[in-house]
Amino acid sequence: MALTNAGSEAEPVEQSSRPEIEQDSTKVLMLGALGVVYGDIGTSPIYAFREALVASSGGNVAERGDILGVLSLIIWSLTIIVTIKYIMFVLRADNGGEGGVLSLMALARGSFPTRSAIILAIGIVGASLFFGDAVITPAISVLSAVEGMNVVTPTFQPYVVPLTLVILAILFSVQRFGTGGVALIFGPITAVWFLAIGLSGLNHIIADPEILWAVSPHYIVAFLINSPDVAFVTIGAIFLAVTGAEALYADLGHFGRKPIVLAWLAIVFPCLLLNYAGQGAFVLAKNGHVGHPFFEMNEGWTLIPMVVLATAATVGHPFFEMNEGWTLIPMVVLATAATVIASQAVISGAFSLTRQAVQLNMLPRLEILHTSERQSGQIYMPRVNVLLALAVMLLVVGFGESSKLASAYGISVTGNMLVTTVLLFVVMTRIWKWRLWVAVAMTALFGFIDIGFFASNIVKVFEGGWASLAVAFTIVLAMWTWIRGSRYLFDKTRRNEIPLDFLAGNLLKKKPQLVSGTAVFLTSDPQSAPT
Repeated sequence: MALTNAGSEAEPVEQSSRPEIEQDSTKVLMLGALGVVYGDIGTSPIYAFREALVASSGGNVAERGDILGVLSLIIWSLTIIVTIKYIMFVLRADNGGEGGVLSLMALARGSFPTRSAIILAIGIVGASLFFGDAVITPAISVLSAVEGMNVVTPTFQPYVVPLTLVILAILFSVQRFGTGGVALIFGPITAVWFLAIGLSGLNHIIADPEILWAVSPHYIVAFLINSPDVAFVTIGAIFLAVTGAEALYADLGHFGRKPIVLAWLAIVFPCLLLNYAGQGAFVLAKNGHVGHPFFEMNEGWTLIPMVVLATAATVGHPFFEMNEGWTLIPMVVLATAATVIASQAVISGAFSLTRQAVQLNMLPRLEILHTSERQSGQIYMPRVNVLLALAVMLLVVGFGESSKLASAYGISVTGNMLVTTVLLFVVMTRIWKWRLWVAVAMTALFGFIDIGFFASNIVKVFEGGWASLAVAFTIVLAMWTWIRGSRYLFDKTRRNEIPLDFLAGNLLKKKPQLVSGTAVFLTSDPQSAPT
């Protein structure tokens, strides 16, 4: 009991109120996680299924085998990469409640008697790739949402970039209210979004339950064997369905493992599966015409909100086309809001990753503002926010169109996922003490998928992928310069410092003059007396 002498009447209140408070806190954090952590992966149904079908069919009409094969690939990618890899394993590798590739690196590196330089280098590369993703995601998400207005009226084209910059300015300006404040706004919107896309898909699954056969992985094998020429390109599009998975781990310190896991298993995962399956059923019912199933399968006024997000495309768009009539307008508005919110996951993750880099002496000290009394991981970093905003806006102005930015999207994310798999293997074997064959088997499964995704995206380097790699290279250079410079400065100053043992010995021989009180001297080296 927290209050042992509070009297008999106080004890029942203590016992009954604590579980209720914890339960309410978990629900609030779950809602917040929906808006911050899952915004990115939650908007993938708008384009992932359609792009994969277009890649596999090479046109507007997709064969039954292509539809079931693509859907099966998406289902099992979400299951293996997100549910098994990240939800079941990676989120368990927290470092004092913090997540992210640097947290994982610190765990892996600390398991060696001497700090491994190779593990450090892998961690730096992984962190840099995440920052590349943090710059690309807000730019392409908001720009694609605003471009959707061209579907309503082509005369809106000159205002796309200016309006995108205004929305981005608002998005980054609200960051100062902290993750909790942002989640209070984004959480309910994202919750409505997931329920809407889940119900939208369920309606078409009921109409054509045959689509449920896609759960069988043999459709993946059949697709890869029958369409080897387009399988590689299709896998690159399939990857769009799992973008945002890396943000689950990076945002661990903002909400904790339990709310993130519960939100995924109870809401996000089921609603994503329902919508993807619904899109597949819708395309099957249309005899393979791809269009834009996400929007087309919604009827009535819910269709218009979905259309705002869609970019003008001659091949159509199943996400939008499955919304018809009155369902169109609400879906367009909701999709636009959800796409803007999708950027929040990487922004919050960038704050957490930067703080970890500072704590590990990989970057200079920066101002860190704690925005929550309960969650120490909920932070706001003003300078990082400004630099991130400027980088994102420069990309928007430089590329001008989301289609040009699309080629830059994916390399950083897949690279980060691959780095996470490598570091997770070290944690499995050296910290969790797994049997080697189990760790090798799990790593081989995750690594095979990660390498496939990375290989299918790396070919886009000259089409725009260089942008995210340029950002990553800049971060690598900054981190490596700071680490080398700090070590040089530390070695130089240490030569002039007095060892603590030597000072203690001198003080015993010659008693110093004492004054009342306790003096505190701050030092980064506990082995030497501060000078």
